This record gives sequence, C-alpha cells and structure tokens, in this order.
Amino acid sequence: MNSSEISGPQSGLSRDLTSLLADPPRERADAARNRRRVQEAAAKLFREHGVEAVSMDAVAAEAGVGKGTLFRRFGDKSGLVAALLDDKERDLQERILSGPPPLGPGASAGDRVRAFVAAYADYLVEYLDLLRVSETASPGARYRIGAYRFWHRHLAILLAEARPGADADYLAHALLAPLAAEHVTAVLRECDAARVTAGLATLADALVSEPAGG
Repeated sequence: MNSSEISGPQSGLSRDLTSLLADPPRERADAARNRRRVQEAAAKLFREHGVEAVSMDAVAAEAGVGKGTLFRRFGDKSGLVAALLDDKERDLQERILSGPPPLGPGASAGDRVRAFVAAYADYLVEYLDLLRVSETASPGARYRIGAYRFWHRHLAILLAEARPGADADYLAHALLAPLAAEHVTAVLRECDAARVTAGLATLADALVSEPAGG
C-alpha cells in the first residue's frame, strides 16, 4: 500500500479509525463482577511481584475463582494481560479520536504525530511489563493485536498528509518499531525512561519536519 491509497483529509480520520474499534462484549452482571474481580487481583499481583513471577493459579486464588473459570474467560496469561490493557488502550484511542489537540483533532498532521509518539511513550513506560507479555505471547503477536492496527492506521493517515508522496504505510510501521515493548525493555537497561522518550520525540520530529530547502 502506498500513501496515495491512504491519504485523505483529517476529517475522515475519526471515521476510519472508529471502524477498527471492537465493541466491548456484552456480559451478564455476575460475569462482569467476576471479570472485574479477576482483573483487580491480577493487577495487584502484577504490581507487587511483576508479571513474569505471577502464575494463573495465583491470580485465581487471589480473586477467589476457580482455575477453570479463569482459563475459560481469559485463555492464558497473555489473554488476561490483554484484558487489563484494554481499558488503557481505549482511553488513549478515545483521546486520539475526540480529545483536545494536538493528540486529538484540530492540530496539524505533524503535531499530531509528535503528540501520539509522546503519549504512547508515556503509556508504554507505565505498562511496559504488560505490553511486553501481550506483544511476545507468540511470534508476531504484536502485529496481530487490534490496537496495533489502530496505532498504525492513525499514523499512516497523518504521515500521508505530513509527507505527501512518501510511503506513509511503511513509515508508520517504521515509527512504531522503536515503540515495541521488547525493544524498549532492552534499551532501558542502558538508558533511563527520560532519555528513551526524548529520543523517540527526536525521531518523530525528524520524520514530520519539512526537509531543509523544502
């Protein structure tokens, strides 16, 4: 896909992105209570012990539910992590769709790209362990996650406007590459979070700034 296939006014951005959002599943009140109980228990244990150290058995015991119920509802730890991330992802997506600029509508395409990278970097650092489990659950898992398709489409549309004639689809993937949780986990062994965030901002700015003499 090239930029001519995805370019268009920002007025169509929200409509295009909304089509990628899945409606929250309908559930009975008791099922919703159990889900919240499990998610609260998992969040507590992950916060206290780290994601890798917590078993599904431990989550079931903390939540007071049977292991069978836990596995039927979430499948495995990566499914439970995805459920925990869902609300966080939806919050960022709603801010992109209808929040104030520059992250939301109303700013230039370049400023919106910069704002997205800054907001996503903050989100990534805060939930790094959860995102790492979600993105590495199986080979290529990161690219099959619905949220990745949302982030990619958002950037591709903006980059098509900010860099006319460029391959915006590829550039969106390239800009998301250093935002991978596994990559950032490795980099944080040598750099602190502030340095990582500043570097990502420099990359975004270089990508959307008008070339000298342009």
